[in-house]
Amino acid sequence: MPRSPFLTTLVCTLMCAAAVIGCASKDVYRYDTIKTEYAEMACNLGRSQAADTPPATCAVNSNLTLQDVLDIARDNNPDLLMAVARIERARAMLEKSAAPFYPQVSVYSEYLQGDAPSAYLFKSIDQRKLPPGTDFNDPGWFDNFESGVSAGINLFNGGRDGLNREMAKTGLTISQLDRDGIENQVMATAIGAYYDILAAANYTTVAEESVETTRSQLRIMEVRFQAGGALKTDLLSLRVRMAETEEVLVQSRNRQRLAKAALAEILGVEPDVPFGVIDAQAHAVDIPEDPFSALDYALIHRPELASVREKLRRSKMAVDASRAGYLPQVDFMTRYYADDPDMKYSANRDNWTAGLYLNWKIFDGFATAGDRADALSQLQETMAADRKTLLAVKFDVKRAYLNLNEAQERLKVTASNVQTAKETYELVKRQYEGGSANITRYLEAELAYSRSRMSETAAYFDREKARAQIARAIGHWTGSRKSSAKAG
Repeated sequence: MPRSPFLTTLVCTLMCAAAVIGCASKDVYRYDTIKTEYAEMACNLGRSQAADTPPATCAVNSNLTLQDVLDIARDNNPDLLMAVARIERARAMLEKSAAPFYPQVSVYSEYLQGDAPSAYLFKSIDQRKLPPGTDFNDPGWFDNFESGVSAGINLFNGGRDGLNREMAKTGLTISQLDRDGIENQVMATAIGAYYDILAAANYTTVAEESVETTRSQLRIMEVRFQAGGALKTDLLSLRVRMAETEEVLVQSRNRQRLAKAALAEILGVEPDVPFGVIDAQAHAVDIPEDPFSALDYALIHRPELASVREKLRRSKMAVDASRAGYLPQVDFMTRYYADDPDMKYSANRDNWTAGLYLNWKIFDGFATAGDRADALSQLQETMAADRKTLLAVKFDVKRAYLNLNEAQERLKVTASNVQTAKETYELVKRQYEGGSANITRYLEAELAYSRSRMSETAAYFDREKARAQIARAIGHWTGSRKSSAKAG
């Protein structure tokens, strides 16, 4: 064939280009390459929040108030950043859903060669160069370049495009509500981790004081034992108590380190970078004192409720959209083009077509019926999910207030117990130092005092965390609403 070397050269060129692109893509899509290229997406901290660290390290300033914790979590928590990305994807899908309402325009060029009689006839006629006396049974070899522009628009497809756009709008709303729900959960979790750090710090302080008290008594006991004024059993009892207090101190310090690492994960920062927290005042989160008012607030503000209602609307739209398969589709198509074997196009030999096309599937193998049954089942599932979510929110609010009541009662009991244990310890200590109480009684009193202080600490911070859980249960942190937490 006359032009076969050209086609061979074109194919070889395309194969070489594909090989080069394939080799280059191996480096472009490496994990390290992607991480380096999009390094700015790895950390979302502002200048006022970030510490002076290398670009690859996401770290925070050394001391954080409760409000700092909430702000950083809102800006940098990975779950929230993923939710924001899903919102952007939903927004892109909404923009894409508008495409069927606009004409689709494309420009093209093609090269074709061969000896098929039908192709020879049509391409030669479109070139306006059909030789006279052509033998249509054996026209011979031909080649052709064709360039043109085509456009088309759908005029009717059973209302599917309009419903798809409404569903895309609903999808964007659902993504935003899901982000609100994640933020609501993250804020409560961050507050819980913040109070866990403070509680662990208090445990450590109590343990350190207990260690120092026991160490002091042990030194005195060793002197008395060397002087013959104390029994060896008393000395051994103090040494056992010393080991117990040191073990509690080790556990408290480890608990504090774990609590900091947990908060760092919530904040989306490196766990090994040292940072501290500043204590907050009591009742740092504002909540309704009346559980009935709280429930009314939750029914309006919990994003999960709004999200499942939007999903129900979308399911109904999907049911209606499934009916479009029973209706015809009408399209308008037009094309303007020119043909020439040497690509020497001329306006005197141009071509155009325009027409309406109706396509109506009379039978599609029951695919539309299947789509409709699937949409109806999803609607039924969403109806059940709506009821389940409503019940879950009501139970969540009730449970949160019951937990708060428990924490408040425990705090009252432990505060009273601390006072009693303190008075007992001070009394026994004086008796022990005066010789009227033995070492066993002293150690029991000291241990009871230390445990009561730790119990009070746990009850106090459990109350604060319970208040944060109530705030989460009512949907206190959603969207652009800011926390009413007051930094201490």
